[in-house]
This record gives sequence, C-alpha cells and structure tokens, in this order.
Amino acid sequence: MILSGLLEGRLLKRYKRFLADVELADGNTYTVHCPNPGSMLGLAQPGSLVYLAPAAPKSKLPYAWRFVEVDGGLVCIDTMVSNRLFKEAFQKGVLTEFAAYDQLQSEYSYGDSRFDFRLSKAGQTVGVIVEVKSTTLLEEIENEGGQEKEKEEERLRYAAFPDARTERGRKHLNTLRQVALGEGDSAVQYYIVNRTDTKKFRPADSIDPDYGKALREAKKAGVQILCRDTTIDLIDRTAGGACQIEIKIGTPLPVIL
Repeated sequence: MILSGLLEGRLLKRYKRFLADVELADGNTYTVHCPNPGSMLGLAQPGSLVYLAPAAPKSKLPYAWRFVEVDGGLVCIDTMVSNRLFKEAFQKGVLTEFAAYDQLQSEYSYGDSRFDFRLSKAGQTVGVIVEVKSTTLLEEIENEGGQEKEKEEERLRYAAFPDARTERGRKHLNTLRQVALGEGDSAVQYYIVNRTDTKKFRPADSIDPDYGKALREAKKAGVQILCRDTTIDLIDRTAGGACQIEIKIGTPLPVIL
C-alpha cells in the first residue's frame, strides 16, 4: 500500500485522543485528526517528525496524522490501515496462513459482536472469523539469563497489545472463544505490528492484565493467535515537499504468551 501526498511536520501536542497540533515545514500550525483511540505510548512526543495526509473531503480538519518517526524508523499510527493491509495481502495471496480460503467478507456480525473479516472457500459453509488489531506499542522486557547478543537484542524488541485498557478488545476475545468452542467457523485473533523494530509479540499485561488473561484463555479454547510485522519505507519526495510512504505486510512474528 502506498500513501501519497504526505506532508512532513513537527508534533506540538496530541490531546482529546483524536486531535493533534502540528507545525508544517512552512511554519503554519494546524489542528489535525489523530486516527488512533489508544494511548499511543511512546509515539506522541512533542517535537517528533510526523507525516500528514490530506483529510477526507467531509472532514472538518485539513489533515490526518498517518506516521511518526521513532528512533529513526517509521510507525503507522492510523489504526484503520491494518484492516486495509490485511485485505490487500489476502487478495494478493500473501497471507499463506489463509491459503485454504478464497473469499473475504468485511464487517462480519456474530451474535452481538462485529468482527473485521470472515474468510471462506467457495462451496464450503465453514470458514474462519478474523479480528485484526493494529499494534504499535514497544515493550522492553528484561532477559533473565543468556549472554548471546541476539537474545540481548530481542528482549528489547517486543511488540505488545493493547497500549490502553480495552473492554472492547476483551469482548472480542471472549466471543472468539465462543466461536472456537462451537462446531462451525474457526477463530483467529490477528495482530499487525505497524512498526519495523520488533521481533516478537506478547500481550501488554502491565497495561491490561485482564486482556492478557482473556487472550490466553482464548488460545486454550482453540482461538489461533497470529501476528505479522510490516515494512514501512519512505519511497519518494516531490519537489514540492510531498512524500510517498509504502507500507506492506511483512513476516510472521512469534507470539509469546
């Protein structure tokens, strides 16, 4: 996926969850939309380099915040991008873990819950329900024992979810658990890590221990817990200063529960 027409700016502050003030290179300051309901822990430091996209035609704000630079790498903060990435990767056959399916339905309702996708195969009644979570939190985990350099590096590079307590996320897991225990569809909780500096995934127990507990219970009930990282690259900059950034689904990451 390529996002075009992006403008560089400096973050002044993020507030009220969905708003941020950004100063562009021309010196003008704008209030922009922040499409992320989480805490964005570690991603909203004043002075950070950010990338803005022109807002949707009906928006009351001129721009929407899409990326932030952290430690020299880009992080996509727009939570809706993950669903678009999943759909694009599935349609292109990139998601080999779902090679048995050829049809995709978005916004699938099950009971009183709504999930991101249901995958199925033509002519078959049983499919798989998939809930996608955008993951941007980086947790530093102490490594007890082991002196190998690779192990020492990995302990600092865990993607984690959630970055704030999430009742909705726990409800999704509980419903996925019901799906897995039933006789029909299977269930998958799928994390897409929208940053490039992690090597493993784990639940953020220090932030929401109830979510971590629900995730482990879901796995025991038969819910598959899957995760992939992304590649994010600044690929072009026009004479007028606009940028293009390409973000793609990357490789599977180990899930540590």
